[in-house]
Amino acid sequence: MHTRIKPLLILCGLLFSSSSYAGSARVKNLGAFHGVRNNPISGVGVVVGLNRTGDSKRNEASVRSLANRLRGMGINLDTDDISARNVALVMVSGRISAHHRTGSVIDVSVASAGDATSLEGGLLLPTLLVGLDRQVYAIAQGPMIVGGYQIGSEGNTSRKNTPTSGRVVAGGSIEREVASGVNYNELDDVDFVLRYPDFTTAVRIADGINKEFGTDIAQAMDSATVTKAIPGELQGRFADFAVRVEDTEVEVDPAARVVINERTGTVVMGSDVRISAVAVAHGGLTIEVQRRVSASQPAPLSGGQTAVVSETRVKAVEEEGRLRLLEGATIGDMVTALNDMGVKPRDLIVILQAIHAAGGLHAEVVTL
Repeated sequence: MHTRIKPLLILCGLLFSSSSYAGSARVKNLGAFHGVRNNPISGVGVVVGLNRTGDSKRNEASVRSLANRLRGMGINLDTDDISARNVALVMVSGRISAHHRTGSVIDVSVASAGDATSLEGGLLLPTLLVGLDRQVYAIAQGPMIVGGYQIGSEGNTSRKNTPTSGRVVAGGSIEREVASGVNYNELDDVDFVLRYPDFTTAVRIADGINKEFGTDIAQAMDSATVTKAIPGELQGRFADFAVRVEDTEVEVDPAARVVINERTGTVVMGSDVRISAVAVAHGGLTIEVQRRVSASQPAPLSGGQTAVVSETRVKAVEEEGRLRLLEGATIGDMVTALNDMGVKPRDLIVILQAIHAAGGLHAEVVTL
């Protein structure tokens, strides 16, 4: 089996030598009004039309599910009459909000629940999506979009990304609406909830809204909530009020954060990440085990027998690690120094974790 994952290093934000610029964003991209939320819905479905990449015969659940659906259509088939490798049992999920109306469409995610090797080219049969209250809120169906593939022949396999999950774009049709419990047109004031709580950003949102309306109607209550009084001329017209609030531009101040995904070798660092002076020596240790099998032949007329001899060799190579001083006010300085050391992304993950443990990396480290 051959699987290749390309390590990736991403720098988010602009890198400056003397100062950092956080940038601005509209309020609508920083959070939502209180009461606006998405609710998860899910269901168990069947994907058909696979090119012999579906569930194996050992996984009878997918075949039985398809047989039951056909039986409901008046077609009685035995499970032995269905090609198991063309069918896959899947979990289907989506999200619905109070803003969705009957007949609205949503995207749904589909993931294999059995031992299928790929959902590429599959068609999702109509699937009921229920909420936590066990009520049906949507029906999903349609062709799959899979961002990967897996092919193989005679024991050799090549795979890209994860072909056992995908999406059905606009594949979910809303059949039941979610009651919000809030009539915004009757409110005198409303809370705005930040997606990522931060005192600085909350205060800037309040200041920006007050400047937009020309009066003090907004106040930051805490790091996650900004309360706003709806002006008298806009009461009963919440949509008009919301448009002016959401279009307000504010300067954001994100927290310094380093996000690490060790499965894919991805490192994402914001421009506000800072590092103190530290000394780093990094060298890799490679251990290679080779096993060679040969035949030992007896001498002619000796009466001996041919024997199989296994010889194992272990080779260890340690790369040279030179001690280097890393210091700089910006993440750009650190990345330049690490690149000069020839550090690869997967090695960079280990180095960043070690620098953070030493107290030299002034940022939150998030491991996915």
